[in-house]
Amino acid sequence: MLYLFRILLILINIDQKTVLNWFGIKDTPTHEMSQAIESCYDLNLLNLESSGNLSLATFRLIIEGLWEKIQDGLTLADIENLLFFILFVRFIILTTRYNLKTSFYITCIGLFAGYLWYRHLIDLISMYRSVLLKLPFLNKLGMDAVQLRSMHRQTVLTDLKLGENAHWYDLGKILYYGFTKGIVNLDSETGLRYYIDPISMAISNIKEPSNSNVLPLYYKVYNKIIPKIYEICSKFWAQLSGVAAYAVITRIGKRYCPYLVRWHWTFLLIIGMVEQIFIYFIYRVYYFQSFVLIPQTKYYETYVDSNLLFQINLLNGVIGCIVLAHIGFILFGLFHAIWGQYFYMPFFVENTELHIGSRPKSSIYSGGSTSWQDSEEKVENLNRFRPKLWYGLFGRGTKKNEQTNNLFDRFIKRIFKKIKKQFRN
Repeated sequence: MLYLFRILLILINIDQKTVLNWFGIKDTPTHEMSQAIESCYDLNLLNLESSGNLSLATFRLIIEGLWEKIQDGLTLADIENLLFFILFVRFIILTTRYNLKTSFYITCIGLFAGYLWYRHLIDLISMYRSVLLKLPFLNKLGMDAVQLRSMHRQTVLTDLKLGENAHWYDLGKILYYGFTKGIVNLDSETGLRYYIDPISMAISNIKEPSNSNVLPLYYKVYNKIIPKIYEICSKFWAQLSGVAAYAVITRIGKRYCPYLVRWHWTFLLIIGMVEQIFIYFIYRVYYFQSFVLIPQTKYYETYVDSNLLFQINLLNGVIGCIVLAHIGFILFGLFHAIWGQYFYMPFFVENTELHIGSRPKSSIYSGGSTSWQDSEEKVENLNRFRPKLWYGLFGRGTKKNEQTNNLFDRFIKRIFKKIKKQFRN
C-alpha cells in the first residue's frame, strides 16, 4: 500500500518485484526453495530469482502467494490490497483505451461505488464478529472486526472525556463541546462543578420558598431530560444520516452523481431490508446454541447425548452456510463495483432500476453492461414463467453477438489459455 502514491506520481518502476511486494509475497517461490533443499541441490545453481519484467509467471506467483497467505485466514488488509491492485490495473487499461483524465474519472467513480460496498462489508463483519471468530477461514476477519470496534469505542470515550478530536469540519461536535464546556465551571479550591449558563444563574438567585419547588424540576431537566433528548437525537441521526446522504447525493444531486454510484447505492439500500432478516436469524440461532444447547452438555460427565451433539453440529452448519453466503455475496458486489460493472439479481435489480431508471448507454462514465435492460431481453423476460438468473459475466448477456469475436476478447482468451498451460506445467 505504501507504493500507491509513488505509483500515481510515476516515481516507481513497475516490475515483478514491485507487484509481488504490493501483495507481501516474496520474490522467490517457496515451493522451488523447498524442492531444492529436498533434492540437495546447490541453491546458487538454481535460477530462483524471477525475471524483473512483468510476465505470465508473475500472475502465477501472485496467485500462488495469495493462496498461501489466505490459508491461515482472510483479513481486511488482503481485501484492501487486492482492491487497490484491481483499481490500478483498471486505471492502466482505461488509460490506454481513452486518456489519462477520462481514466482517472472512471476509476474514481468505481472507487466510490466500491467504497459503499466496503463500508457495508465492515458493518456486516462487525455484526457477525462473534460468529466469525468460530469459523476457521474467517476468524481473522472476526478479529479485525473486534479490533475496529474496540478502537471506535476508545475514540468515542476519548471524545467524551476530552473533546480534543473536534476539528473545524465537525460542526456538530464543535457546537456540542462548546456548549458543554462553556456552561460548566470547575472551582479549583473546592473541586465543585456548577453551571454558569443564564438559566442556572437565574435559578440560583431564586430565594426560599420558591427555590425548593423549582430546583427539583431544574435538576430533572438538566440531568435527565436534556441527556435523554441528546441520546435520542444522536441515535436518530445515526440511522438517518445514511439515508440523508443518499437523498442529497443521488436525488438532489442526480445531475452530478454517476449512474454507477446511484445504482449500487440504491441496490445496497434495498437489500439492507432483507439482510436484517438473516442477521437477526443468525443472532437467535447463535444465542440458542451458546446459551441453551451447549450448557446442557455440562450436565453429562462421561456421556453426551447424540441428539444434542447433532443439533449443535447442525446449527454450526446453518450458521456457517448463511454467513459465508452473505459475506460472499457482498464481496461479489464489491468487486463488481470496483470494476465499474453491474450484476443481475431478480426482484432487487428491478426495484433498483424503478428508482433510478435505465443506464444511459451513451455515456462512457455509466459503467459496464446491463443486458437485461435491452428491449429483446425485456420481452423475453415477460414471456418467461421463471425469472432469468444469469445474464453473463459482468451483465454482458448470454447470447452470442458480434462483440464476442473482437480482438480484445480473443486476446483475453489467449491469455487465459497461456495461464492454464503455466499451471499444468
